[in-house]
Amino acid sequence: MDVQLLTYLFVGGSFALYIGIAIWSRASSTKDFYVAGGGVSPIANGAATAADWMSAASFISMAGIIAFSGYDASVYLMGWTGGYVLLAMLLAPYLRKFGKFTVPDFIGDRYYSNVARTVAVICVIFISFTYVAGQMRGVGIVFARFLEVDVNMGVVIGMAIVFFYAVLGGMKGITYTQVAQYCVLIFAFLVPAVFLSILMTGHVLPQTGFGATVLDAAGNDTGVYLLERLDGIVQDLGFGAYTEGQKSTIDVFFIAAALMCGTAGLPHVIVRFFTVPTVRDARISAGWALLFIALLYTTAPAVGAFARTNLIETVHQTEYEELPGWFYNWENSGLIGWVDKNDDGRVQMSAGAAFKGTPTFAGDRDEVTGSHGQRVVTNEVTDNDAEVYVDRDIIVLANPEIGNLPAWVIALVAAGGVAAALSTAAGLLLVISSAVSHDLLKKTLKPDISEKQELLAARLAAVVAILIAGYFGINPPGFVAQVVAFAFGLAAASFFPVILMGIFYKRMNKEGAIAGMAVGLAFTFSYIVYFKFVSPELNSAENWLFGVSPEGIGTVGMVLNFIVAFAVSRVTAPPPEHIQHIVEDIRVPRGAGGASAH
Repeated sequence: MDVQLLTYLFVGGSFALYIGIAIWSRASSTKDFYVAGGGVSPIANGAATAADWMSAASFISMAGIIAFSGYDASVYLMGWTGGYVLLAMLLAPYLRKFGKFTVPDFIGDRYYSNVARTVAVICVIFISFTYVAGQMRGVGIVFARFLEVDVNMGVVIGMAIVFFYAVLGGMKGITYTQVAQYCVLIFAFLVPAVFLSILMTGHVLPQTGFGATVLDAAGNDTGVYLLERLDGIVQDLGFGAYTEGQKSTIDVFFIAAALMCGTAGLPHVIVRFFTVPTVRDARISAGWALLFIALLYTTAPAVGAFARTNLIETVHQTEYEELPGWFYNWENSGLIGWVDKNDDGRVQMSAGAAFKGTPTFAGDRDEVTGSHGQRVVTNEVTDNDAEVYVDRDIIVLANPEIGNLPAWVIALVAAGGVAAALSTAAGLLLVISSAVSHDLLKKTLKPDISEKQELLAARLAAVVAILIAGYFGINPPGFVAQVVAFAFGLAAASFFPVILMGIFYKRMNKEGAIAGMAVGLAFTFSYIVYFKFVSPELNSAENWLFGVSPEGIGTVGMVLNFIVAFAVSRVTAPPPEHIQHIVEDIRVPRGAGGASAH
């Protein structure tokens, strides 16, 4: 059975499963729609949280960043993993005890202000749309290659699938769908990693294969470590050593901090802790989620190293006509390209970018116009010597093909990529719809609407959100993980300070929260927009504030938020007495000390 047919079977079968679960568990009330009725078991919620958390950025793009950036990409592993621990241990149980459906709901009630609630809704929309753009782009990339459609058409197909199980099932449908998606995505990520680890190092576990010596074609130990070999290969091609970082220490620190604190402020992850029956269950599900997440995150560095090694050894100095079939397949999708700059007919994998932007081509595979049979690039070609363009978001998806693994593994990875992107996209879209229908409409603009009307408004908001998300998927502001990093920066700069101080600082009031969120979000958003869209030619270390890149500027925005919020709260009236009592109560476990009298 060929790859194409297997892909249709695997992806189609997974779609049928997801939609079937959504129909079986469709939401019949707002509580079902927002928090799955609050009755999800800790293990199931842990798996759903892991699927919600491990988006297209984790499944598709993170190993791609590691493959191309090497040591510098460790900041994503540290930031995202550490951030989840911060969220699970420091914030989630207290938010669950507070008992509100959404982050804006917590902020609106904790800060006794509909203005604070509205500002929080605006922050949710900014963060979620930035994040969901990366997910929809990931869906489009998967479909572009494996269903042989245009990337933009792939985004449209993904929108239709999300529409069915997010709008129909709400959080209840999404939760059980995400349990299935976690099983699909983790299996799809681990199977090719294990295959490649055995083939390249003889180790079954990719985690140990990453630090092992490589085998030769006959299966004999060469005595050369994988990373040592990869360092030699990339340096010979003019790149920096794979195991040495190029980023400045300050930028690494700020990016890691933005990712960590942004994680703790992500509304679509926080809401997952409201779907379990008790605070104790929230803590247990957090532990299960961390275990499920660790399976992928500890494997990603090995996947990146295997992929980079195989890619270079397969493609470099190879005649175009003799390249393996996977190269032509990805070339057809516009996500790989080659320009024969020295007119020798060989593909050269040297440092630098071969041409600007995603490549487009003149003619199709049967109408080539290049002197050596290659598809001719119509984008602007740069002056450096690099000949090959590779979209880093394809590395995990192309990895089984590059490693010449069985066809069913290739199809499985396609299903896993779709599962990863759709699971997070659905969670984000639900957060957007909940913010609009529950926090903006029900709690602020029209408090007298019925539950039926609120549920209808939530579904209509989800439809609009899907359409907007699709637009950003078709016109993304960067590669998947980079777009997601911006979302984390916005979350760190807006939500993390007001949630943290809302739990641990009784004196924090509505004026401080509103001012802090507004300043943090405005500063971070403006900085990102300026360097990524207004003046991208200035996006370099010498022009950055304190040498901090747009991916790490959320940390500066977060510090500004803390400073402004604290300063404003000190010169304005303290919060009401009953709010201060609530803050004290949510920090004390029931049955401990003075809380036992309640």
